[in-house]
Amino acid sequence: MVAGTGWLVRRRYPLLTGSALIAFGMLSTMWWGPALLGVPHWSLPEDLWGTIVAARRLLHGDLAGLYTQPTALISFPGTALILVPLAALLAVCGIPLGPDWAVAVHPAAWVVAGPYEIAVASVALFAVDEITKRAGVPPRRRLFLSLAEAVALWGVTVRWGHPEDAVAVGLFLYGVSAVALSDGSARAFARGGWLTGAAIAVQPLVLLAVPILLAIVPGRRMGPFIVRAATPAAVSLGAAAAANWSATIHAVTSQPNSPTVDHPTFWASVAPHMSDGSVAAGPARLISIILACAFALYLRRRWSADSPHPSELFWWIAVALALRSAFEPVMVAYYLWPTLAVAGIVTAIRGRLVVTSLATTTVTLVAQIGWHGPWIWWTPMLIGLAVTLALARLPVRRASSAPLLTPRPAPDV
Repeated sequence: MVAGTGWLVRRRYPLLTGSALIAFGMLSTMWWGPALLGVPHWSLPEDLWGTIVAARRLLHGDLAGLYTQPTALISFPGTALILVPLAALLAVCGIPLGPDWAVAVHPAAWVVAGPYEIAVASVALFAVDEITKRAGVPPRRRLFLSLAEAVALWGVTVRWGHPEDAVAVGLFLYGVSAVALSDGSARAFARGGWLTGAAIAVQPLVLLAVPILLAIVPGRRMGPFIVRAATPAAVSLGAAAAANWSATIHAVTSQPNSPTVDHPTFWASVAPHMSDGSVAAGPARLISIILACAFALYLRRRWSADSPHPSELFWWIAVALALRSAFEPVMVAYYLWPTLAVAGIVTAIRGRLVVTSLATTTVTLVAQIGWHGPWIWWTPMLIGLAVTLALARLPVRRASSAPLLTPRPAPDV
């Protein structure tokens, strides 16, 4: 009882803000939003429905249908796996799930799905709080950060229905914490490898930040770490491909997105176009991965003698995650969130939290505007990310007392 109470006290900030986000999300989608817009139907994140269908197919062992309509799944199988408990709960409660989700005025499934997806996505709030606590951030600043992170998380969950992005980033941040803010033991690196692997299996967007993490992994631990990080995604994706090769490979490699529904960027003009009018985003993402690897090689040499301060490590992780927004052919508002979330960690450690939180909140809200020109939406968003990263990087008068990362041998050891 005492141990349980202690855990609640230690995690009180993400518990508080996560619960507040659930309450606000349900009230805004079921009452405030419809009243403000003057519409009879609830304001629901339509993208969530297809993922729940994929989760239901996983629940029934239908791997062949994981990447077939109407799931619209283009990520790794972990995206659906995290919603399998939700699919099971809907089935036990006898709540139907079908095409009516997207057109029904008041779908009963949302009463269960809404709190579940926000609660699952709140793993990112817990990860951020854990890291800042380990880095010596004062409690009041951690509470403010948790509130700011919850505001940004609204766009990912309540607005768009993509909890997998938050789960992946949260797991990855726990993996970084295990490697960078622990005792440096083999067990810590093993835990960090498996957490990183779980993050990749849920949403491969974190692959952009993995090279930055590898820059602080000692040479003798590099091989086992990479094997652990690659195994979950390889096993899950291999199982799906074995069940339905063509559908799986097409969805995962092409990563189609519609420039008429979402926000086209400059890169849409040079990206491969598909027969249905969609743009294949997968090939363009190779540019981001190559740049992230180049950053990592530079940082590995730079950090070979002295381990980086936590704020520097997480700043470079935020920069790596921002590459997706810089080179994506078609953007969606929630693509901006990972960079904003990690930049919040940097400013909490360094002490410029209030002004940066205002910037992240502004970017989150303005990103919801439905402009579709290749420059009119994308350019302001890139400027917003650049301003946020610059604010996180600018020197402050009083340096944080956060500890340095665990000392490590040179890369060639």
